[in-house]
Amino acid sequence: MTISLIISILALGVSCLTAWFTLLRRGMVLMTQPTVIFFGPDGGSKSDNPPLKVFLRTLLYATSKRGRIVESMYIRLRRGETTQNFNIWVYGDKQLVRGSGLFVPESGVAANHHFMLPSDGTSFHFLEGKYTVEVFATVVGQRGSRLLHAIQLELTGTEATALKQGDQGIYFDWGPDAAKYVGHIRSKREPELPHLIHDLLG
Repeated sequence: MTISLIISILALGVSCLTAWFTLLRRGMVLMTQPTVIFFGPDGGSKSDNPPLKVFLRTLLYATSKRGRIVESMYIRLRRGETTQNFNIWVYGDKQLVRGSGLFVPESGVAANHHFMLPSDGTSFHFLEGKYTVEVFATVVGQRGSRLLHAIQLELTGTEATALKQGDQGIYFDWGPDAAKYVGHIRSKREPELPHLIHDLLG
């Protein structure tokens, strides 16, 4: 009788734990180390003075079986005492869409993420110095925005001068041996946002 009762209690405990991990636990949204980060003008713009953006590629994943829904994402860029938000979020690979809700499963979702300056006439310039790129996300059922990742980058004088040309961007590739990002200049403005996205952004 006692043994049967103990077995029943243990079975109930296992069932409760299983239900918690699979059905009830909400978990969090996390992101992996970005493989590449881009500073520069957007290549898909029709304007002679294309808007600046920050681009990165990463994997977002949930720590719960049920997954989570990301309502919005944005980047906060810091250099010294200067802080600037890039709050217009567009994501995807070949098919880009304006960020307005993304389901993130436990297995994760890898995508390119483009963050543009707000369309309120904000003036911003990439200057020489050390930058902190902070990636924030707002998740359904969670109050406020949560910091997903903070990345340290350094923009050299040569790279900052190249960005002033308007047709060049800086790619930062992760160097595993050096354990830091290494920047290099590209004359072609990419990755691009399709003209359709720019039309949607107004």
